[in-house]
Amino acid sequence: MTSNTRVVVIGAGLAGVRLARRLGELGTPALLVGEEEHAPYNRVLLAEVLAGRYAPEVIALPPPAGLLRTRVTGIDRAARAVTCADGTRIAYDALVLATGSNPVLPPLRGLFTPGHQLPEGVHAFRTMDDCLGLAEAVRPGVRTVVIGGGLLGVSAARALAVRGAQVVLAQQAERLMERQLDPDASRLVLRHLTELGVEVHTECRVRDVRCVAGAVRSVELADGYALDADLVVLACGVRPRTGLAEQAGLAVRKGVLVDDELRTSDPRVHAIGDCAQHDGTVYGLAAPALEQADALAELLAGDARARYTGTRSLTRLTLTGPDSPFDLAAFGETEPLPGDDVVRIADATRGTYRKVVVRDDRLVGGVLVGELGTVGALARAWEGAEPLPDDGPLLHLLTNDGGS
Repeated sequence: MTSNTRVVVIGAGLAGVRLARRLGELGTPALLVGEEEHAPYNRVLLAEVLAGRYAPEVIALPPPAGLLRTRVTGIDRAARAVTCADGTRIAYDALVLATGSNPVLPPLRGLFTPGHQLPEGVHAFRTMDDCLGLAEAVRPGVRTVVIGGGLLGVSAARALAVRGAQVVLAQQAERLMERQLDPDASRLVLRHLTELGVEVHTECRVRDVRCVAGAVRSVELADGYALDADLVVLACGVRPRTGLAEQAGLAVRKGVLVDDELRTSDPRVHAIGDCAQHDGTVYGLAAPALEQADALAELLAGDARARYTGTRSLTRLTLTGPDSPFDLAAFGETEPLPGDDVVRIADATRGTYRKVVVRDDRLVGGVLVGELGTVGALARAWEGAEPLPDDGPLLHLLTNDGGS
């Protein structure tokens, strides 16, 4: 690509903004097209805005040079142009899909009004508008049900509890954050939420949202038990936003399929971030999105050697409570296979927990709750995927507080 190349990026989230800024720094300016009315922001920190810890402007991203606020409605690959809802037609030499993901809305009875709108009091938790709508609705004592006990649901429940809401969290799986944490770490998260006043129900399935005059009044579980609710938060995961790609005839499975150059099935169209599927994986995390943006910026700016070969990403969450923050981090395989070695250090009094899994002298995963001083050293050992030294490194990695 040359400095005269017209690069158009659809999506003004973390990945799109990072790509546009890096391209500008490399002398290949891009036009960023985003449909949200708010300035680009760090979606990872929305729970902190909901909790009242940050004002919305605090999580704003540094704005790129070119930003057009409109919604892209179609891609004309033959003419190499995109069409927008306001009638604008934009030509491109290289097009990048950074369209992110949509919240999963569960198939519950009563969830949608006749106009296909969520009932009053029912909120998804994905965008700044979702966050501000919840922040306006929450007040001390308001009865709130959070549906979903993954990373997003735990973050939302904590934020609402800090704001004084009466929170019940309903999780279909047997424990909280079951995709990232082992049972011991999950129990510590449960304890933290319980200390904040959150009532947690696991292994329960929500089947119905009961409304009166278009406003939510209760949530009914599969066993018939009803939870009174003034607010309901849907935190049931996200799904890659692939509609534009599918309409344009690009190859899509779970996400938009891309190769190591982040090219789709059309070599002039690329995809990064939550909407992209690379080597069978849709990451849905910030770190891979940023790495993909950096690699693609190098490629589009003319470095033919640049490649994206995957990310070994660490999940990290800080839950701020009234007394002190509660930190956790998880990476790789946190549950051992037969024959794996496991080192575990737990302190029930302090609420800390550290565990690593070793396979064939290599660190393959770990989880830390409470004190994260060793997380940097552990993550580097895991990312390197090299044999561990023979001089007792695991105890050192688990107890040495340097290198974070």
